[in-house]
Amino acid sequence: MNTSSRIALVTGATRGIGLETVRQLAQAGVHTLLAGRDRSRAVEASLKLQAEGLPVEAIALDVTSGHSIREAVREVERRHGRLDILVNNAGIALDDWNKAPSEQPPETWRQTFETNVFGLVEVTRAFLPLLRASSSGRIVNVSSVLGSSALQADPASDYYAIKLPAYNVSKSAVNAWTIQLAYELRDTGIKVNAIHPGNIKTDMNPNAELDVGVGARSSVEMALLGADGPTGTFTHLGETLPW
Repeated sequence: MNTSSRIALVTGATRGIGLETVRQLAQAGVHTLLAGRDRSRAVEASLKLQAEGLPVEAIALDVTSGHSIREAVREVERRHGRLDILVNNAGIALDDWNKAPSEQPPETWRQTFETNVFGLVEVTRAFLPLLRASSSGRIVNVSSVLGSSALQADPASDYYAIKLPAYNVSKSAVNAWTIQLAYELRDTGIKVNAIHPGNIKTDMNPNAELDVGVGARSSVEMALLGADGPTGTFTHLGETLPW
């Protein structure tokens, strides 16, 4: 059982922003669990980071599977006895850019919410007992500026015309969940915050200009908050975003 360094778990971490978040947390000295649906891919990614001398280990976790979530919790409890940092990074975007909001099929909504909302909530609820065992638990929910209802409703906003309804509304739900959970945990040492990673070049967003190094920074900063840090916020690189 690890009782010295902080223990973090990052979901959806076999590639992109999630993988870079694992790297940056490990570089900061945090023992980081690289979680992915496919255990072999998680092991492959973790071995590469271990070869760089980083404190990383793999764990299988499919956020859409209750069984997988329960098994991951048992594994973390057995290995470490607690969890200090949970980064809910796993997410999908399935909307068809060529279809209007009302034309997106119900299955797109269902699949998107299953991962981006229901999976995130279930993972968080399952790991809360281990986070409560930490002296300074941190929960970071990776949201998106596209989930900002204020900016989506503002014709002057750069994001006004980007209508990907299933994805956008799922991230609005993540923001609302962040507020609810932060309120519940307000008198504990656990801080709960949502972040926007930025317009980052990933498999989901191949035409963006910023690299994943920038995309991971907001998650890492909120994961490493000190005792005087905020809770119940929505930020990007320290800048407060409108809900």
